[in-house]
Amino acid sequence: MVRGTSKDPGKQERLDNYKTQQLKGGKKKWVRYDEGAVLYSMGIHSFMDLANEAKAVYRIKRICLVNTEKLDEYIEMMYSDPEND
Repeated sequence: MVRGTSKDPGKQERLDNYKTQQLKGGKKKWVRYDEGAVLYSMGIHSFMDLANEAKAVYRIKRICLVNTEKLDEYIEMMYSDPEND
């Protein structure tokens, strides 16, 4: 199975719509791991590791939500090129 695809038609429709959703600022603030992996174009385990490093994961009962604003700040801070600043 190709990453970003699902046998479940309902889940596949949600995956297809993640990148095209237009919300405030054009981006969702809270995403689950599978949605975030698609949005950031990376594997789910890489996304999970990055989100945990950024301390952007919030666990609510059995659901993990990632704060994309906090994750973006972490990526900018840790992986920006200091020579171009």
